[in-house]
Amino acid sequence: MPSFTALFSGVLAWFVMQSRMEVALAKERETLAESRGALAAEKLALGASLGTALRAAEETARREALDNFLGDLRVEQRHYTRENRMLIHSRKSLVLQERMYFRSIPLSDWIEHEIVMEEGADTGRLVQDMTVFDKGVVSIADGQRPRKALA
Repeated sequence: MPSFTALFSGVLAWFVMQSRMEVALAKERETLAESRGALAAEKLALGASLGTALRAAEETARREALDNFLGDLRVEQRHYTRENRMLIHSRKSLVLQERMYFRSIPLSDWIEHEIVMEEGADTGRLVQDMTVFDKGVVSIADGQRPRKALA
């Protein structure tokens, strides 16, 4: 009987210890699963914010490059008066020529507009009204200094 009681006590102690170990292992697994979930959520949030930050940086760089490109575009303008003499009367006209440049490279040929002028017409006002490009204008007469076109 004492050996049977010792054997029964040993088996009972083994089952109790086994169940305690399973409870401890379950708690460890739960803690590990929570840690992995938190880490995965943090990675996801960091990845999303990093992706958003990268897209914003790319968009900013693209916008700055376009602004720099547009800043290098300029317009050169020249004008003169032309008088066409016919038999009895003469017709006076204002010829306006404009050309677009990228830095010092011409992008277009001279665009020419001929405006019939009446006697006493203001040539400066006609030039301002007939400009093709609505950006700052560089006039040959101004010595290559940009000025704002009034349209």
